[in-house]
Amino acid sequence: MFRSILVPIDLADTDLAKPAIATAATLSKTFNGSVRLLNVLPLTPVMLAEYVPADFDSQQRQSSEEALEIVASESGIEPARISTVVRQGGIYHEILEEAAAIHADLIVMTSHRPAMRTYFLGSNAGHVVRYAKCSVLVVRH
Repeated sequence: MFRSILVPIDLADTDLAKPAIATAATLSKTFNGSVRLLNVLPLTPVMLAEYVPADFDSQQRQSSEEALEIVASESGIEPARISTVVRQGGIYHEILEEAAAIHADLIVMTSHRPAMRTYFLGSNAGHVVRYAKCSVLVVRH
């Protein structure tokens, strides 16, 4: 049923992602599926571009790739069934793009408890739930 599972991760708060990773691990084992961990880097604002080193984006990507590999190795998922990817852009847009690219059957993500501001502005998890073409499981921390 769920053979390709995408788990978006915010590397600034990996503890928040642990329930989603554990859920994805259980589902991937149950359905003999694979898990893709995704981290989305924000685009460097044009106004800041002149103040950061020329290779800032590549340094940021390399750091994120290394951190994501550590999260993957600590996940308890067999190495043959887990992969990682770092994308750059808008968070929910890149999550949806990666889900389409890997033909994900399920996106498992965590979400903060809703605050008043998210009821009006929407959140990344909310956008993913509304626009994903596959099932989305939001795990509360």
